[in-house]
Amino acid sequence: MASVPWVEIREKFQAALTLSRVELHKNPEKEPYKSKYSARALLEEVKALLGPAPEDEDERPQADDGLGGGDHALGLPTEVVEAEGPVAQRAVRLAVIEFHLGVNHIDTEELSAGEEHLVKCLRLLRRYRLSHDCISLYIQAQNNLGILWSEREEIETARAYLESSEALYNQYMKEIGSPPLDPTEHFLPEEEKLTEQERSKRFEKVYTHNLYYLAQVYQHMEMFEKAAHYCHSTLKRQLEHNAYHPMEWAINAATLSQFYINKLCFMEARHCLSAANVIFGQTGKIQTTEDTPETEGDVPELYHQRKGEIARCWIKYCLTLMQNAQLSMQDNIGELDLDKQSELRALRIKELDEEESIRKKAVQFGTGELCDAISAVEEKVRYLRPLDFEEARELFLLGQHYVFEAKEFFQIDGYVTDHIEVVQDHSSLFKVLAFFETDMERRCKMHKRRIAMLEPLIVDLNPQYYLLVNRQIQFEIAHAYYDMMDLKVAIADRLRDPDSHIVKKINNLNKSALKYYQLFLDSLRDPNKVFPEHIGEDVLRPAMLAKFRVARLYGKIITTDPKKELENLATSLEHYKFIVDYCEKHPEAAQEIEVELELSKEMVSLLPTKMERFRTKMALT
Repeated sequence: MASVPWVEIREKFQAALTLSRVELHKNPEKEPYKSKYSARALLEEVKALLGPAPEDEDERPQADDGLGGGDHALGLPTEVVEAEGPVAQRAVRLAVIEFHLGVNHIDTEELSAGEEHLVKCLRLLRRYRLSHDCISLYIQAQNNLGILWSEREEIETARAYLESSEALYNQYMKEIGSPPLDPTEHFLPEEEKLTEQERSKRFEKVYTHNLYYLAQVYQHMEMFEKAAHYCHSTLKRQLEHNAYHPMEWAINAATLSQFYINKLCFMEARHCLSAANVIFGQTGKIQTTEDTPETEGDVPELYHQRKGEIARCWIKYCLTLMQNAQLSMQDNIGELDLDKQSELRALRIKELDEEESIRKKAVQFGTGELCDAISAVEEKVRYLRPLDFEEARELFLLGQHYVFEAKEFFQIDGYVTDHIEVVQDHSSLFKVLAFFETDMERRCKMHKRRIAMLEPLIVDLNPQYYLLVNRQIQFEIAHAYYDMMDLKVAIADRLRDPDSHIVKKINNLNKSALKYYQLFLDSLRDPNKVFPEHIGEDVLRPAMLAKFRVARLYGKIITTDPKKELENLATSLEHYKFIVDYCEKHPEAAQEIEVELELSKEMVSLLPTKMERFRTKMALT
């Protein structure tokens, strides 16, 4: 090393860093990694010029090094050892080179070689890992190994490295606390060393990345509570340190809202979505940095896609909040229970009284103007369950606004599945709004709107490629017609003498419901058109419900022809009997349709007697 000026080594290292940052698309098409390979060659030169690594038998890793062997592996150091003296200094500089070689090999998809270099980096730094000079580099090396093992789907190993990084950060901040050296500073002259403020910013960014990777690992391990906690911590820190890309931050916050929605924590979900809207509005308005993802550049398509994805998260918020209110207030036949509604009104007063204390415990993003901007969005959206039509309509209109926004990007041409899911959510918004509506004619119109948006989808879809989606839509359309028929029957029952127009309307709705239930049931048949003896778990309940409703629909057909009425009763009995017989052969099916099974047994017992009386009456007349 004495024969080569230190300034020349520094220059080679800086040149390697510059080449490492060249974006892949700027390389020749046939040599996408050209700049990476050039950087690697320079790093290898620097490594050779620095000389061999210090020999220290005590620092050589054990076979299980890095996999949870307490203080002897990824455990915390018992004391701080500073990297002092020429031997330690050379070890640290070599560790920096090994780190960059490791990242370089990973970038060129040579994972095993990348792992080898990163492990060498950890080995060289192990004794000094808690020191001011080495802590940041050590954590970055472990973070990269965590990502590498995660990509190999060795999640436990990834978790061990990342949790070790988190523990090291916490120990360093507790015992030392001053901003540590950034790895690049080991090859900088004194006059170019970073300020304390810049060191702190970079170190905090390293820790934020650590939390981000931990959130992904916990998500992969289905530790959803922990994943949400770490995701929230990451987002909060990114805002605090002004180290975020608006589009990416917004989509992560919107995604986090889905966790809170599933937990029925609507205040937290609303806050995440409001923050997502505000931050997404900054896209293109804040200065990009050297590590801004290429995808966050001027890419209108990605912008509109992310906007559509955030809109879909808002739709889920509105829909789930309305559905949760419906579940809380419906009786055993799915209608509004006025007593339950009154109880919830009384509870609402208590919820409003506790709102401020709940808010303080809830997730909060941003400070100052940003916090005010998020609050301004929040205040326009309710988080308490709607208790009447007007409150439900407010949420419905918000959800519908985001349906239109989502459909701007997720169009049927190119995004078939996404478009259909958005339309189904729109239909569900109408369905749950109808629950709150007391006027039966208006309820009918809402179901009619659902049918109008769902039926065209059936025409456009190839049933061979979209079998499951087709089934879902067929069942939903059938159910909408079924609900409309029930409402028209209820309206007719209020009239002393319903006219032929109402009777015809009821029968037409009945016929349409039967058509779509039958299409759904026919989709379960095998290529020889035979109905399965054993119905799959995924379609068991809908299939049994379809059979039950078909039985009921045949019993509801209004006709003046006795012979036709007898035929309808026979068909109805046949479907009720299918349900009873199937559940006897397959007892596990009974628990899927307990209420419908009891009613079917009742009808199987009563209908033969009714049909016999009907035959006797026909014979007499």
